[in-house]
Amino acid sequence: MTVKELEVKLLALTPAEKAEVIQLLTRSINKNWRGITKTPGVCGGDACIEGTRIPVWVLVGYHRLGVSEIELLKSYPTLYANDLVNAWVYAEANPDEIETAIRENNEED
Repeated sequence: MTVKELEVKLLALTPAEKAEVIQLLTRSINKNWRGITKTPGVCGGDACIEGTRIPVWVLVGYHRLGVSEIELLKSYPTLYANDLVNAWVYAEANPDEIETAIRENNEED
């Protein structure tokens, strides 16, 4: 997609959607993801749900296998729905990082 094509799509968004895009881009640039943390020495420094040791890539991997959000929340009782939303947004904005983590951890099995 070209920048011009993206511009057309962005201008068609509602004001609320535009604000969401701005927040997403700002977090991406600042690497400051709401609800997602990276701590050296914790889970290999992978992106985790804040306050947990649950890596984003694990949640994405389970979701790809067909595990529903309800099932994830039941399996991880410390998680909330907004944690999953934050994980999906992070994963969508950082696909290479998530793919690498999934691949590397599958190779260890």
